[in-house]
Amino acid sequence: MEVARSNQGITLYQRKYTLDLLEETGFLGSRPASTPMEYNMKIHSKSGIPLEDITSYRRLMGRLLYLTHTRPDICFVVGSLSQFLESPTDFHYKAATRVLRYLKNTPGQGIFFPANNTATIQGYSDSDWAKCVDTRRSLTGWCFFIGSALVSWKSKKQNTVSRSSSEAEYRALAMAACEAQWLTFLFRDLHIKHPKPVTIFCDNNSALHIAANPIFHERTKHIDVDCHVVRERIMNNTIHLLLIHTSLQLADVFTKPLSPSPFNKNLSKLGILNIHVPSLRGCVKNEELFNINSEST
Repeated sequence: MEVARSNQGITLYQRKYTLDLLEETGFLGSRPASTPMEYNMKIHSKSGIPLEDITSYRRLMGRLLYLTHTRPDICFVVGSLSQFLESPTDFHYKAATRVLRYLKNTPGQGIFFPANNTATIQGYSDSDWAKCVDTRRSLTGWCFFIGSALVSWKSKKQNTVSRSSSEAEYRALAMAACEAQWLTFLFRDLHIKHPKPVTIFCDNNSALHIAANPIFHERTKHIDVDCHVVRERIMNNTIHLLLIHTSLQLADVFTKPLSPSPFNKNLSKLGILNIHVPSLRGCVKNEELFNINSEST
């Protein structure tokens, strides 16, 4: 892992590791891709012909999983493709090569931690209902910021099948609430004060109504545990829920493939920065801003 420091802040990235991966797989001279996954692409276990060399696919996915430590932008697609390690197909491998072509386009991309920041925690919670074609389980996605710095994120298939989009959103909200609780505990252990509840943005109105309603109706009894998880944290002022428009939902990048325009828009808001391309602010090269004190860890 490489660290680039400047007066503006710190960037964590894995450019050398990415270039080594591209060279090893023969994709260093490939045509770059604008996104890590094709828009509206559906992946399932039976798509394609089974691979003869399973080991190469597993090795590739292992190396891509290591990249997700500083590349939240590939977290969703790598998690999706990792489901098929037991019996991958040529279709799965082709989807994995799309990730490699995307990395060719952005080898120096990483997470930026600004120097001028606040110690306020806020998060975004989202889900994609019945996303998995094989099991019809929904996908949970959430991310948390300290000030404007992205510090925690998750893209994971839910353990059970949800009977509605509201239920899927609420299960995602319960996971996000637990992460918010953990972050507040971490702040307390570090003797950092966080007097206000952690704000979590959700784009599903029904899920917020369930959280605000103290009465369990017949339709919500099956998510009783998740309701208690969220409501308990609301009552003790650990979290505060707010509605957000779907177009402003930053956790979308962790639940579904996006077209280039919303994908890049989300990345910029997540604080994911490519230090080897010209900056959009004043046309100053990010590489020049960060090459003063760069080191590998």
